Amino acid sequence: MNARTKPAHDPATWGPALDEAVDVVANGGLVVLPTDTVYGIGADAFSPVAVQELLDAKGRGRQMPPPVLIADVRTLDGLATDVPPHARLLAEAFWPGGLTLIVRAQPSLAWDLGETHGTVALRVPDHATARALLKRTGPMAVSSANRTGQPAAVTAADAYRMLGDRVRVYLDAGDAPGQVASTIVDATGPLRVVREGAISLEELNAVAPVRGVDGAFPADDAGTGAGTGDEPAGADADDEHTHDDAPGGPTG
Repeated sequence: MNARTKPAHDPATWGPALDEAVDVVANGGLVVLPTDTVYGIGADAFSPVAVQELLDAKGRGRQMPPPVLIADVRTLDGLATDVPPHARLLAEAFWPGGLTLIVRAQPSLAWDLGETHGTVALRVPDHATARALLKRTGPMAVSSANRTGQPAAVTAADAYRMLGDRVRVYLDAGDAPGQVASTIVDATGPLRVVREGAISLEELNAVAPVRGVDGAFPADDAGTGAGTGDEPAGADADDEHTHDDAPGGPTG
């Protein structure tokens, strides 16, 4: 790979790579970063131009807004409103980790992530490099680092082969450890899984009542009484974080 790729696996030496990535994000550019699930392509969540460039790089439209990655669960209330108590329990239990929560976005936020229908898909990744970057950049719109319809990238080299010069910096931290997309839970109504992934329905229900994709609780009937609820804007199966495959985005 070429000079755009920066080693970012060791905290003792990743300083220059993160410095360059932070500068790129601050100036509206795109970076590829490792996460605990797959590699992501990221942009400043509060730059509409950068978010549109992210969507263009992936070859997708505004109807598929990217999720937002944050460095810490404490950022949740700065970006979301009316977060249900059970959703908070899930965040506390599984963040950092492979859980994306779709919640109501703070209406005062000056961002444009696409057709979000007033929701945002949030996740705290369990990856030291990603969180180190997010602590410096603030919330980032992050989608899986692939062209839509192609497999998610599990290495920086995979991402480069698909995205090339559309991205200015690739942070290379080796193979993505999880290589499975996050589980997405819609928390804008009764909790319901809208994409199965790294965290099982049974694990979720050990913490709070969450219905599966089919609207049912696990066979052991963990949790009771939740209705199915309406799913926010549609999801697409090729994306991570965060999402991305999640309704709302501003995650995924």
